Amino acid sequence: MTISKILVVDDSPTERLALTEVLAKHGYRVVTAESGDDAIAKSQLEQPDLILMDVVMPGMNGYQATRTISRNEATRRIPIIMCTSKGLETDKIWGMRQGAYDYLVKPVDHADLLARIKALG
Repeated sequence: MTISKILVVDDSPTERLALTEVLAKHGYRVVTAESGDDAIAKSQLEQPDLILMDVVMPGMNGYQATRTISRNEATRRIPIIMCTSKGLETDKIWGMRQGAYDYLVKPVDHADLLARIKALG
């Protein structure tokens, strides 16, 4: 599987911009969403190769959005890496149970993130 288009989901404009810049610099096409509902809609519309999902967002949180995306026939094959400030082991376990492929705690180390994306492709 080649990763070329990545959906970045985060309610923080600063986080979205930082991840977009780093990913674009490394040749990835980036689509952004600022909520769980927006993430579900864009995952269906854009069919990205990967989703980077925040957890703490207003309205539908990242766990709920991950569960919905990973259980929808049209989007269930899209790997999701959770990128969140929620760093407890129970948070990680819960994220993986919702369908996440991987889990990173903020502040996300960009080199680590890029290595994990490369490993997926």
